[in-house]
Amino acid sequence: MKKKELDQFKKILDEDKKKILRHLESLSDSSEQELDTSPASGDSVDLASLEINQASLQKIGKRETYLLKKIDIALNKIEDGTFGECEMCGEQISPARLMARPVAQLCIDCKTFQESQERKFSQRDRTQEEEEDGVYEEGEEG
Repeated sequence: MKKKELDQFKKILDEDKKKILRHLESLSDSSEQELDTSPASGDSVDLASLEINQASLQKIGKRETYLLKKIDIALNKIEDGTFGECEMCGEQISPARLMARPVAQLCIDCKTFQESQERKFSQRDRTQEEEEDGVYEEGEEG
């Protein structure tokens, strides 16, 4: 990959990282503010609503923290000269894929294969759980 392209991806990743860090900071601030302003006691609906909001903020925070790690990995790959290489097959990831998802670690073929494997295993796990629970598809007998 050309230096100009790498610089462009580095800029995109740096901007994304700054944006996420600002968002995480604002989430943290709003979460703290919500906890400070909410009454210690309230009816069950108020408390449930507060818990749901806190859980949602945590989920968003975890997702963005995970994305930050992927951004750091991509930035390190730019520095060591391996950015854009598929971690599974070693081929170059297409520039279009990298523009759409600069943190991509797999080429589209390997990602498709990985997802098909995940689906296959999740379906197998679900089927095993259903059999263990005595749940069968319509028309099947236990």
